[in-house]
Amino acid sequence: VVAGDRRATAGHLISHRDMQKVFPADEHSAVAIAGAAGPAIQMVRVFQLQLEYYEKIEGKPLTLEGKANQLAEMLRGNLPQAMQGLAVVPIFAGFDRSQGLGRLFQFDITGGRYEEQEFATSGSGSLHAGTVVKLGYEPGLSVDDALALAVKALWHAADEDSATGGPDPVRGIYPNLTVITDDGFRQLTDDESGQVFAELREELGRGGATS
Repeated sequence: VVAGDRRATAGHLISHRDMQKVFPADEHSAVAIAGAAGPAIQMVRVFQLQLEYYEKIEGKPLTLEGKANQLAEMLRGNLPQAMQGLAVVPIFAGFDRSQGLGRLFQFDITGGRYEEQEFATSGSGSLHAGTVVKLGYEPGLSVDDALALAVKALWHAADEDSATGGPDPVRGIYPNLTVITDDGFRQLTDDESGQVFAELREELGRGGATS
């Protein structure tokens, strides 16, 4: 499960309320972005094209590890811009069909690549979101439980961090929620994401916010 909020900021101003921060890299992997929006989105577009080009030339997809290495190399190339304040700090996740399991990679602005075994967070609200996930995570979570935990983490992060946007039922704007399995990448619709949030709202109404 990969999830992202929808808010983009320019200084202390909200510049976009419905920005997409989770993108399919290919059929079985996804990139979640944090940092400078323009360079991050451009990097994802180039990354998508590179993976598509490789598959057309070689006749098979690049391995998941190879995809993570390629993204790390792109981040290394962005280091001069990162030193000027245009940092990109993505998360890369996918289903490794050769091993039959999901894998998760975190990066730093220098192109360092680190495989995580449980969960990863990035962005200005990552400390708050990561704490919620750490407290709620356990091995073998169902997809539904993982989605619920992701929305709960984003809700708490938005409650503490002004650059993180929480669910906005008035405007019908909800976090990007995606699931990657052996069947491929799937992004939940706004209605489906809204239903996950509705269940969280019921939990909070019962006092779950302080549990």
